[in-house]
Amino acid sequence: MQVQELVDLKPFNTMAVAAKARYFTTIKTETDVREALAWAKAHDVKTFVLGGGANLLMTTEVVDRLVMRMAISGLEVVGETEVATYVKVGAGEDWHTTVDRLISMGYGGLENLALIPGTVGASVVQNIGAYGAEVAQRVKEIEVYNPATQEIEAMRAEECDFAYRHSIFKDDGYADLVVVSVTFELPKVWTPNLSYKELTHQVEGLEAVTPRDVFNAVVAVRSRKLPDPKDLGSAGSFFKNPVVDHDQFLALLEKFPSIVHYDVGGGYQKLAAGWMIDQAGLKGYRIGDAGTYEKQALVLVNHGQASGQELWQFAQMVQAKVLEKFGVALEPEPVIL
Repeated sequence: MQVQELVDLKPFNTMAVAAKARYFTTIKTETDVREALAWAKAHDVKTFVLGGGANLLMTTEVVDRLVMRMAISGLEVVGETEVATYVKVGAGEDWHTTVDRLISMGYGGLENLALIPGTVGASVVQNIGAYGAEVAQRVKEIEVYNPATQEIEAMRAEECDFAYRHSIFKDDGYADLVVVSVTFELPKVWTPNLSYKELTHQVEGLEAVTPRDVFNAVVAVRSRKLPDPKDLGSAGSFFKNPVVDHDQFLALLEKFPSIVHYDVGGGYQKLAAGWMIDQAGLKGYRIGDAGTYEKQALVLVNHGQASGQELWQFAQMVQAKVLEKFGVALEPEPVIL
């Protein structure tokens, strides 16, 4: 393991924010994790595990931490039953490439999550979701390095407190756990998840829909709606879709009859944050190089040279406008570092 100083992080975050890591190392093995954490402890430095940098906004010019770029690789079938195949994947593997590769190997189940940027490890920390699916639905086991015990430990999916854009790895007391691998449970009898009309329209006319067909449909839809971070800095959807109770929803519906919403059970409704940002007049809005995407108001973009602080100030302005108009507080989805 090698520790570098003042490393440029712009190539390692999809928002294209210019920032430097006070200290930086690349994690390729479980041993590297142990050594990096030991180094940080010896030098009294906080750590930050960096995946694909796709769910991150850095708001300082220098990140005063040991940034541990996760690069543990590997993909192998580790077991099967009559109903499922179990595939273990290194935390540093690229998420979209992994989904593509598994489908090519004949394993469906993750296709609705295609083209989401980031790494496999980060996918479970964030519990990524799209088009009626969440990664938690396919997780069997997660291996983590626990600094308290200095051991690799296995956690079952039911131990991970998965919820909307949440896992136990975001909670106090568990944030120090470092994900090193994820084992997915992929069904042998596969059925397509076409609960979103956009996907249904995309596969119309096909006699027998396959995982590859759904994968291609998701890629096509996402490509139309979302910017490619290689061309335009973005962290994807910047705000979570807020959930409100029955009384607040009825009050909003009376005032805004066309409000976009989804029933999540228990008397609660999930509201479309992008719709509210659009209704607040902020779709495609721009201050300097910080703005919202012209095709999807939920996405904040860096048009070139916006700093992390400028992007964060823009995001706070969006929050204030939506709160003023709807009385609903938007919560950022990315990690604000």
